[in-house]
Amino acid sequence: MKKLDKYTVAFGMAILLFLICLIMIISGRLSEIGPLMIGMFAVLAFAFSGYEVLKGYIFTTMVFAGVSLAMFYPNYFIEVGGFKLTGLIIPLIQIIMFGMGTSMSLKDFAAVVKTPKGVVAGVVAQLAIMPIIGYLLANLSGLPPEIAAGIVLIGCSPSGVASNVMAYLANANLALSITITSIATLLAPFVTPLLMKLLAGEFVEIDVLSMMWSIVKMIILPIGLGLLFNKLLGKKTQWLDKAMPLVSMAGIGLIIVVITAAGRDSLLDIGGVLIVLVLIHNLFGYFLGYGFARLVRMPERDARTIAIEVGMQNGGLASGIANSLGKIATMGLAPAVFGPLMNITGSILASYWHKKPIASSGERDVEITENIE
Repeated sequence: MKKLDKYTVAFGMAILLFLICLIMIISGRLSEIGPLMIGMFAVLAFAFSGYEVLKGYIFTTMVFAGVSLAMFYPNYFIEVGGFKLTGLIIPLIQIIMFGMGTSMSLKDFAAVVKTPKGVVAGVVAQLAIMPIIGYLLANLSGLPPEIAAGIVLIGCSPSGVASNVMAYLANANLALSITITSIATLLAPFVTPLLMKLLAGEFVEIDVLSMMWSIVKMIILPIGLGLLFNKLLGKKTQWLDKAMPLVSMAGIGLIIVVITAAGRDSLLDIGGVLIVLVLIHNLFGYFLGYGFARLVRMPERDARTIAIEVGMQNGGLASGIANSLGKIATMGLAPAVFGPLMNITGSILASYWHKKPIASSGERDVEITENIE
């Protein structure tokens, strides 16, 4: 008889824990399943680590473990020693943006001049499709105004590093993905507040100048420092390039946990509705982003890239904006839900496209840069 490996055993344990949780929920013992649910996600993440095809889901699974922890034991993630943990959100975003800056150089932006069509198409699609879908969903939701405004906020935010990872896994145009993310992120301090004023002004009061300054502090200054750091130290920053993805994932995970704890009561009231709306927002982003790219005659590889860039937004930045407005427990809920969901759908889409080679139809994919370190 073949000996079961530890990863197969872990899968079995995760299934067993899931079934126990399900039985306890049916029997009305929901409040007691916290440790079992947290353990289930942790064991499942370990099981995924043993299979190359499932490794992309480890981060998302660990995020769900953290969200479960925050939902069942919120007090541990609201305040520690008199310090409110929401105060960590903006510094964490600044660290993530600094890491993005260290991985960039001024040469990357030469791509906009060399082959602008893909970049322009991607940025325009991102800044048009997601805000409009967010506005429509917010109006149809029937949710309290500040929570509905969070749906618009996630739509008005740029894409983040998660989209670059998914573009890589999908065999899409990674250079194009990085360039779109960079340009959209640098435009965010100016575009996001204006879009929020236009589309979310009926839900919550928006101070455009104040929001602009908040985003400049979260994006422009850290990225600028990162660029300078990279320029001065050059190849000496390679160790940082390896460390920052892990730091970024840990930072995003902690941000989601803190927001979940802060907005736990609201999530218990409207969580199901919000999850459905956010999922619709995310999926329509992929679908319409891809459709727009093909409409303007982008090659298949670039169309996949733009679909991912449009569908996956920077939930961490949206959370930071909500926090800077003092509305993390309301406006910050949609970004907190969007983050884990987009990682699941993005992983599924990337895996699907990875297994579906681009047909040789005479199309010549546009390469944005010749070499990405």
